Formats: sequence, C-alpha cells, structure tokens
Amino acid sequence: MSVSNFLHQALLSVAVSVALLPGASTTVMAQEEHPYAKDFDVKANFRNICGFCHQSYGRQEGKGPQLMNSTKTDEELFNRIKNGKSGRMAAFGVAFSDDKIWAIVKFIRSLKPDVEPENPS
Repeated sequence: MSVSNFLHQALLSVAVSVALLPGASTTVMAQEEHPYAKDFDVKANFRNICGFCHQSYGRQEGKGPQLMNSTKTDEELFNRIKNGKSGRMAAFGVAFSDDKIWAIVKFIRSLKPDVEPENPS
C-alpha cells in the first residue's frame, strides 16, 4: 500500500470514527426537505476529509474534481457523497447523516472564487 493510499484510508477511518461517536446525529430526514445540520462544522469537516481530494475547499481540481460551480444537481451531489463512486470516491453515508450531507451540499453551492468559505447559515 502506498503512503498516499495509507493516509487516505487512515483519514477516512478517523472521519468515520468521529462521526459515529455517541451523540452524533443519526437522524434520517426526507430528501425533499433538504434539511441540514446547523451545528455541524462543515468547513472543518470538508477541509479535514474532503480536502484530501478536492483542493481549496472544492474550488480547485485535485485528485477529485472541482466542486465549485458543479453542473450536478443537488440530489446528484447528495447521492455521490452518500454512496460514493466505485473506484473513484468513498461513500460517506455511514460517516454522515443525511442532514449533514445536505449541509455539505449547501456548503459546496456557496463556494466562490477567492472568497474564504463559511459554514452554511
């Protein structure tokens, strides 16, 4: 296993462990409502987990594509984060509840070039 793959797997393991700590939200809400977790620090989670592949908070291409100004629908982004893509992206549906994934989608939609990202409000 390469150092890069080892680090990626270690980071993913930590993310899943933290997300599954007692007290972490496991509420599943209807997609149609597009809820999001207001107390969830999306920016920190994105930087520490997603930032490994999506550079500059998703504003630039890295190992993964640029997410800012994505042509994918909100539902497509939600499903990709939740279910992953075989051979390309890990599934984070085990690590994050649906409301947290919607918060990540809202964060991605708020990205602007040369503007420091902020947590959704």
